[in-house]
Formats: sequence, structure tokens, C-alpha cells
Amino acid sequence: MSRKPDFDGMACPLPLMDHDTIQLAHGAGGRMSADLLEKLILPRFSCEELNRLEDQAVLDLPAGKLAFSTDTFVVNPIFFPGGDIGDLAINGTVNDVAMSGAEVTALSVGFILEEGLPMADFHRILCSMEKSAATAGVRIVTGDTKVVGHGACDKIFINTSGLGVIPSHLNLDSRLIAPGDKILLSGTLADHGMAVMTARKELSFQAPIQSDSAALNGMIRSILDACPNVKALRDPTRGGVATTLNEFAAGSNTGIRLEDERIPVLSEVMGACEILGIDPLYVANEGKLIAVVPGQDAEAVLEIMRANELGREAVILGDVVAEHPGMVTLLTGLGSERIVDMPVGEQLPRIC
Repeated sequence: MSRKPDFDGMACPLPLMDHDTIQLAHGAGGRMSADLLEKLILPRFSCEELNRLEDQAVLDLPAGKLAFSTDTFVVNPIFFPGGDIGDLAINGTVNDVAMSGAEVTALSVGFILEEGLPMADFHRILCSMEKSAATAGVRIVTGDTKVVGHGACDKIFINTSGLGVIPSHLNLDSRLIAPGDKILLSGTLADHGMAVMTARKELSFQAPIQSDSAALNGMIRSILDACPNVKALRDPTRGGVATTLNEFAAGSNTGIRLEDERIPVLSEVMGACEILGIDPLYVANEGKLIAVVPGQDAEAVLEIMRANELGREAVILGDVVAEHPGMVTLLTGLGSERIVDMPVGEQLPRIC
């Protein structure tokens, strides 16, 4: 039986190692590579498939359609209020797979480590990943570690790939979005992007901004159990809500109309956005989802979202309309309507 981790105090003490920092030899495939694997990595992610130490994981999956996703995380700084690159890597890929309606089954993890990375930092990240994977109920079944010379990467990059099985009765497809549908958002905007940027810029606020990094597969399961007619789900990460909704509008050839007064943004997040000259609609979120549902199901889905700890601030953000197909507009508090376009470039580099 595997050891039960103590997540309440994050009590996973750093094991005794011969080196305090990552060395090139930790990626060379020899004794030091084995020590890194056996002392740091395997204790965090132990499961039957991973413990075989094969070059692949053999999985016994139920029949059905498979959802597969991969993502690479290069966030700077690697530790930020509310999270770190490790939990971001787990939660980001869990969410990408879960947005298809899939039950997320397994993840792979690949590390690129810079020579000189403190061993304590790597261990802290592994503990964070272990906690996030356990919270999401997923197994890390295979992976890889490479070490590059000092200056060849920035501390640590992580690639995660995820696999899930989609129940046969589900068919989520943004092309099914139609006038009369409602746009739901599970909580406040821009928390993650502004947490990373304020940490990077060393900005301080009376109420510290915390990343919203979280796995949403539990909330998604509750939504789909109660309302299998959901049209589309998406987590609005890079490019934010504005980009996601423009993709929905273009893919379904419908219009989307938002209302300014419905957009939930924490006051401290709005303050950071104003200082940096950024519209929160374009800022990445890592623990929020957008659901497009038939109009008659909107209130029921909203209630389900708000019953979940991660969705207490959920709102009906707007409507799908027949007017201005392929475009997103916003009704302002002054009664005017403006276009919410796709961003031209990346406003916030390296936030995930």
C-alpha cells in the first residue's frame, strides 16, 4: 500500500541527496538519474503503471471515445501567490481533457531542468504536483526528465499530456452553439494572470492577488450529470474570455453579446489591470470554465456551479444571438455596444 501524503501541512520533507542543486549528471541516465527518480519523483507519483519503469505506460481503458491533450508550461516566476508551475501543469492538462466531457484517466509528465536548480525547489514542485493530481483523482503513469546546461532554460519547464474517456452519450461541440443559448462563467476573471504578473513586477496590494489554478473535472462531472445537453465547455486560459468567446462565435457563425455589469472581477485584480493597462477579458484564467448551455437549462447549471467550491461566484455572462454572426460584443453601462475582438498579440508572456 502506498504512503498517504500529508497534504494539510505539505509534510513531504526533502530526502537526503548528495547534491543541493540539479547537476547535468541527473539527466545522463546513470546512478544520479536513478537517485533523482527513486528518491524524489517515484515517491510523489507512485502507481502500478509508473512503478514498472518502462518506456511507456500500458493502460486498461474502458471502451469509448478518447480525449487526448498536451501542454508545456514555462511560467515565470515558477512560484507565485496561489500556486506554482507544478500544480499549474497538472491542473491545466486535467482541465483541457475534461472540457471535452471526458473522465480524465492518466497523465504523463516531462521535466526539462536547468543545471543549478535548487533541489529543494524541485522537490517543492513535485509535492505540489502530487497534491494536485490527488485532488483531481488522476494518476501520473509515465514521464521523462532531461537536464540542460545553466542558461539553456529558465529553471524548469514541464510538459504534461493527459488522456480521458468520453461517455458515449456526450457530444460537446462549439459548432452546435445556437441563438438562444446562454454563456455561463464559473467565477471571477483574470486572477491567475494578474497573480503571476504582480509577482513578476513585485507589485503589492492591500488584498494579495491569488492564482485561481485548480482542476475543474469535478465541477464538469456535476454539470454534465445534471445537464447532458451542454453545447460547449472551455477553460479561458491564454487570451482570456475574449479569445474563447470569439472562437465560439466564429466556429458556430453566431453572435455573442455580453453585459459589462455581469462581468465578475475582484477589486484588487481590477486595480492591477488598470495599473498595467490590461483589459481583464483578455487575461488568462487557470481555474475557471465557460459553459454554453440551452437557455432553458441556464439557471439549473448556474445553481450547480455555485454549489461547487470553485464556482461560488458563477454568473450568466451573456447570450448567443443571431445578430452580428462571428462577433462578440459588450453592452456597456452607458448603454452603448462595443466589439470585443481577438487580441492582436500576447499581452502577458509566460503566464503558463
